[in-house]
Amino acid sequence: MNSLDLSALEPSTLRPKKNAFAEDGFNPLENDIANFALPEVNDFDAFQAQSIEMVKPSHGTTTLGFIFNGGVIIAVDSRASMGPYISSQTVKKVIEINPYLLGTMAGGAADCQFWQRNLGIQCRLHELQNKKRITVSGASKLLANTLFSYRGSGLSMGTMVAGWDEEGPGLYYVDSEGQRIKGQRFSVGSGSIFAYGVLDQGYSWDMSVEDACELGRRAIYHATYRDAYSGGTVSVYHVTEKGWRKVSGDDVGQLHYHYYPGEK
Repeated sequence: MNSLDLSALEPSTLRPKKNAFAEDGFNPLENDIANFALPEVNDFDAFQAQSIEMVKPSHGTTTLGFIFNGGVIIAVDSRASMGPYISSQTVKKVIEINPYLLGTMAGGAADCQFWQRNLGIQCRLHELQNKKRITVSGASKLLANTLFSYRGSGLSMGTMVAGWDEEGPGLYYVDSEGQRIKGQRFSVGSGSIFAYGVLDQGYSWDMSVEDACELGRRAIYHATYRDAYSGGTVSVYHVTEKGWRKVSGDDVGQLHYHYYPGEK
């Protein structure tokens, strides 16, 4: 029986011509990974760990979330940075897991985006298997379990999972070490210390929806003003029993003149 020729599926640069190495008898494609040169060090694992720390980029962001009488408010900035380099001003740091669940990004953008979208798949599978929507607690536990299994693998994540279920509003902090904390107010990222100051001073359980959105917007703005690694735009989301909705997205440059009109 004639075998199927699959050589056309190989990259042309890796597909040797017939008898290309017949003259000298040397075929470089026969070299295996065992001949790959490694650093000449006594402890390769320790060397690798040190190297990862040396090239690990610094991350910066500001995200916050809090529960109040009218639901859950999520507010984030949109700047992505690698040390002193600003790589983007338009990163979407709120991951819309499903119509009732939101996740935030802090740490490595790729890590957060991938694993929170993976969480969306897990939540949908749960809904199909159990014929009901997953709870906020259950979603955060799925994410925490996933990240715990990859602990020590170099992930960098500090996320919040917020939403609404039959028990009401929920807010959880989950990080790449598998830590999971339930709370009413969180701020995550390099600018969180500045956001906490505004958030703690202005927070009230029975505040109106408008005041709650303004508090989240103002807290993120002041964090971007003091923290060089935060900036771009301020996005505010509101979660209720009807699901989440995006309230606003404002450029921090315009917000500066809104909060400090005398500096025009």
